[in-house]
Amino acid sequence: MSTRNTWDALTTLAEKIQQVHLKDLISEPNRERYCMIEKDGILLDLSRQKIDKEVLKHLFQLASERRLVERINSMFEGEMVNDTEKRAALHIALRAKRNQIIKVNGENVVNEVYKVLDKISHFVSRVRQGTFRGFTNKPIKNFISIGIGGSYLGPEFVFEALRSDPEAKKATDGYSLRFLSNVDPVDYFRVIQGFNPEETLAVIVSKSFTTPETMRNARNIRQWFSNALSESSIAHHMVAVSTNLEAVRDFGIDPDNTFGFWDWVGGRYSVCSAVGILPLSLYFGFDTMREFLDGAQDMDQHFRHTPMEQNIPLLMGLIGVWNRTFLNYPVRALLPYSQALLRFPAHIQQVDMESNGKSVDRNGNVVSFPTGPVNFGEPGTNGQHSFYQLLHQGKTVVPADFIGYIHSHQDISTDEISAHDELMCNLFAQPDALAYGKTAEECRKEGIAEYLIPHRTFPGNRPSTILLLSKLNAFALGQLLAIFEHRTVVEGFLWDINSFDQWGVELGKVLAKNIRQQMIQYRKQNGQSKIELSNACTAQLLKKYLDSC
Repeated sequence: MSTRNTWDALTTLAEKIQQVHLKDLISEPNRERYCMIEKDGILLDLSRQKIDKEVLKHLFQLASERRLVERINSMFEGEMVNDTEKRAALHIALRAKRNQIIKVNGENVVNEVYKVLDKISHFVSRVRQGTFRGFTNKPIKNFISIGIGGSYLGPEFVFEALRSDPEAKKATDGYSLRFLSNVDPVDYFRVIQGFNPEETLAVIVSKSFTTPETMRNARNIRQWFSNALSESSIAHHMVAVSTNLEAVRDFGIDPDNTFGFWDWVGGRYSVCSAVGILPLSLYFGFDTMREFLDGAQDMDQHFRHTPMEQNIPLLMGLIGVWNRTFLNYPVRALLPYSQALLRFPAHIQQVDMESNGKSVDRNGNVVSFPTGPVNFGEPGTNGQHSFYQLLHQGKTVVPADFIGYIHSHQDISTDEISAHDELMCNLFAQPDALAYGKTAEECRKEGIAEYLIPHRTFPGNRPSTILLLSKLNAFALGQLLAIFEHRTVVEGFLWDINSFDQWGVELGKVLAKNIRQQMIQYRKQNGQSKIELSNACTAQLLKKYLDSC
């Protein structure tokens, strides 16, 4: 069905609403009735977005005309929504209930998911109970997860989010978990520092077992074990998350200690697979990660079955499209007022920008409108003393998503209000400051000197969303992850782009492989071979590097 009329109407509404200041929109009577949505303790506040009832009506119409609900159902039912790679996109199957049926090519993939989850649960029990031990018979207490991109950012975000949660922390006494991702040797030496190889287990995360950065780090860790223990110690100290059993075996890892995942899970959507669940369960215990999966599944069901008007991730996706495509805001900030979520912006940056950083639609046609925004963020209140200056007074308008929690993992009360209260005061203040701003007249009433008034006024009129949740435990973290995953998918469906491939990361890999071969050849021939690259300046830089090493 053509969406031209609705699209044109939204374009006209965008031009009209840009002439209205946010403080006037906020003053609309009963605005909370359609701008504040609550689900089991999760409150979504859209009142500071540049929307009104007419805008929402047309966004819902656009969603209907673009068959959004049907496409969401297609994803949940295992249909081929990843068009370019001819695959399903079933990260939702990773947290399905055991009795659910989701078929791909006639096979119920939920059964396969639970085979891996049961294998993880059994292996984790062996490690944590001391029946799986190191080469010298010492119990394992240190874990290193080796991956990159989605094989690293997702698990690390969950680790940081839960390691101060009182319930999750109970099972972590005596254990350590670190992540090795960057091929920079500095990362390697930082990760192994203070670890005894006799008490350490490394988890190599690579679907193909050929990812250059991951395999470089894996070889370095294998050498660490070999030097300290024995070449035959590898089977006691390294396991794999991969589908390439032959390569795993050749590397020295016992294939029985390999945990699979599937081509219908993209790396950035894979934290709920063995990619995340294995290393995180080794540290937190399997029960905690089961709660995390249950939280994600809970939000999956809300996303699939709740009407648009009350559907949290769907509404956030609609607002994302409105802000990027119709209001033409190129950047979006994610601002969690929780230090536990310090790595969440980085994870969602990848989820969103690798998914929707596309300029052609599913059929290969160049799109005529802006798609995925630049995403960035930092926890509050740290960000307030960093980039909020630009958010408040810069020429670029940056819509912001604020996340806050009613209950903190920890709190300190030495004054009239607690430290967490102080944090939340800032969370409630910043969105209003962005929305309302401060006029020159208000400055004059405060007695501010005239020459300072241009510097002390704030334009306001800067949209934001608040997500207020009860507490940050494993279940709630799963819900939060699923909200932002589904927001990304909604935006991609509405833009009619493929949110599940990532061809843009390939070209650099190919060029790096060519440079690597020339580097090896140059050194073998003691600097006598010719460096041949399409860019003469790059060739000169490479020669300078090689001659100076």
